[in-house]
Amino acid sequence: MRGVETRHRASWTLDVSIYLSTPITNSLHTEIHPLRVLVAALLFFTPMSSSSLPQQNVGSLRRLPQTRRCKSSCRRSTTFSLRACRPTATAPTLSTTTKTLVGEPGSLKSTRSHRAWVACGCTTVLISLAKGVAVAAASHAWLQPLLAGYIGYVLADLGSGVYHWGIDNYGSTHTPVFGNQIEAFQGHHQWPWTITRREFANNLHALARAVTFIVLPIDLLIYNGHPILSVFVGVSSGCIMFSQQFHAWAHGTKSRLPPIVVALQDAGVLVSRSQHADHHRPPYNTNYCIVSGVWNELLNEFKVFEALELILFFKLGVKPRSWCEPGSEWTQQQQQQQQQG
Repeated sequence: MRGVETRHRASWTLDVSIYLSTPITNSLHTEIHPLRVLVAALLFFTPMSSSSLPQQNVGSLRRLPQTRRCKSSCRRSTTFSLRACRPTATAPTLSTTTKTLVGEPGSLKSTRSHRAWVACGCTTVLISLAKGVAVAAASHAWLQPLLAGYIGYVLADLGSGVYHWGIDNYGSTHTPVFGNQIEAFQGHHQWPWTITRREFANNLHALARAVTFIVLPIDLLIYNGHPILSVFVGVSSGCIMFSQQFHAWAHGTKSRLPPIVVALQDAGVLVSRSQHADHHRPPYNTNYCIVSGVWNELLNEFKVFEALELILFFKLGVKPRSWCEPGSEWTQQQQQQQQQG
């Protein structure tokens, strides 16, 4: 048993050493970043036993160029990737429910329940903003509330990226609380154009419900109206709730979008169409943020999500979907998308 652990430790050490020496940018020089050193240390000093090691996956995680032979296909690429060869038995698939849901026009329509939850969410956001603005106007102190609102806007983009990464890569339709959204986001990668056909309340009702349950108690507890907290909560929750609408606009064509939306996208206030399009191209593990996209470049450059995926894999043995070779259930249907465009 000790020998097995030693051999795996040597194999993981080789994987980590290759991961450390891989260029993090497209420059010709090689550099080691503190984040990678931290990930390597966490992985190396994690206690391991042969029972907790997924033996069929360890060798496939070496950070080598994508010059490899898979049972399903043979491709050649000069880019580096942490994705392992697609295991046929564990390939991500969409349930019949999702396929039926996307295929039925009625599922894209807003119901009374959807509209009610969006109304509740918008009311909750407006209560926060109204309290903050009222107190700020009375005290003539605008700088701090405005700064709090800006911070809320920036952090909402980061939060949308973390959440998007999580439900894109982990869980299933059977996951408690998040199962329906996980299934919907998986379906979105096969039918991305359907989000542009969803009616407003149909697209936003799930996030509006979450905002109502989480933010409304905060609004009720802030009796005296702290302007900094109220504006921060109002802006951040509003951006998160409307992130799905920003997401839908990122899938729209320029000629069909309102001019003000196109202008905001071009200015970087909302996530742009070109930036989000990269999320739906190989290797399908970048540009998760869907509010403004301001965090995408930084998260991509330092490979933050790839580092988190490594930690979760070595700690829990769970592979993210982005490590699998994209199949028909994960990639978008290019022909249908072009027809819709």
